[in-house]
Amino acid sequence: MNISIRPATTILLSTLVGLSACSQLPAGDKASAISASRATFGTLSNGAKVEAVTLKNAAGMSATLISYGATVQSLRFPDKQGNAADLVVGYDNLAGYETTPGFTNVTVGRYANRIAKGTFALDGKSYPLSLSEPPNTLHGGTIGWDKRNWVVKSVDQTADKASVTFTLTSPDGDQGFPGTVVADVTYELNNNNDLTIRYGATTDKPTVVNLTYHSMINLSGIPASRLATDADLTIESDAILPVDKTLIPTGTPLPVAGTPFDFRTPANVTARARAEHPQLALANGGIDHNYVLRGGKTATPKPAVTLEDRQSGRGLKIATTEPGMQVYTGNFLKGEIVGKGGQRLTKYESISFEAQGYPDAPNQPAFPSTRLDPGQNYSQTTVFHFYQLK
Repeated sequence: MNISIRPATTILLSTLVGLSACSQLPAGDKASAISASRATFGTLSNGAKVEAVTLKNAAGMSATLISYGATVQSLRFPDKQGNAADLVVGYDNLAGYETTPGFTNVTVGRYANRIAKGTFALDGKSYPLSLSEPPNTLHGGTIGWDKRNWVVKSVDQTADKASVTFTLTSPDGDQGFPGTVVADVTYELNNNNDLTIRYGATTDKPTVVNLTYHSMINLSGIPASRLATDADLTIESDAILPVDKTLIPTGTPLPVAGTPFDFRTPANVTARARAEHPQLALANGGIDHNYVLRGGKTATPKPAVTLEDRQSGRGLKIATTEPGMQVYTGNFLKGEIVGKGGQRLTKYESISFEAQGYPDAPNQPAFPSTRLDPGQNYSQTTVFHFYQLK
């Protein structure tokens, strides 16, 4: 499938974000500093080798991607003092990714988010799915794509960008989903501090596909010294999808005006997540909801999210082609899992932004369709742009 770079995407994002001085470098420095290196990350319990590809740019940003789960294992970016830190939740070794739950910066598929009661109908036929969060299916089933060892399809490097593409074949009936799906994901880093993620997929039978990068981020750094939610958030959205007690959307969007979900202008995330609201209570005292992005599904990425951490001086802007953005404030983190540096993360120490189609769309005809038919190409582009605050 064609997942080639579209120059319009880079131009659009550069226009949107207002680049900081730290990412403006002479052409010669750029050419000498972009790199992509490939190594072995470890061996799975079944003996399979897991590969790692590290992308680096001239501004001190780097991303290490591992084939297991097509995962962002490390993402380093400097603070306002020029000190780089890892910003993504995860594990120091492969065993952590293989043996512990939690969608730590992985690729989620074949269907991101929840499908009600673990079933959906397509062309009059019902498909029972793996119940990974009874009574529902969450993030593709008990053995979703985050628990698969993807194949490194290519590693590419030019004068101003470096990338890795992973590929995976999901057989017909995988976790109950119909059709053999072949999927690719490309991670690309440039000297503008853009980490661009492109997904593509095809199928041989009618099916549903909804992919995402399940980010788990703390702009102050990992291991966490402060709450990830102690930051100012803006979301280009006027409504969320309210949920029932099992976190399935009830169907009718809820305007954010007058609620703690209102991030149309910058607001502190911790204060909003700790507010009193029935929807926050359903999500264990925080946000775990799909925001309806202005513009819906688009051909090129549109502005979606801005997150700024004043203390570290780091900022993040996200642009995406997707109609929805699931925002999760780490409400269910209970300090039970040992992560990087031996830290046990607790509530609000991570924040997630998951660009995707709507949850439970196969069961809710009013939602944008996530159906994929033979001869069609699923595609998604989401750009994470990091910058330093002035």
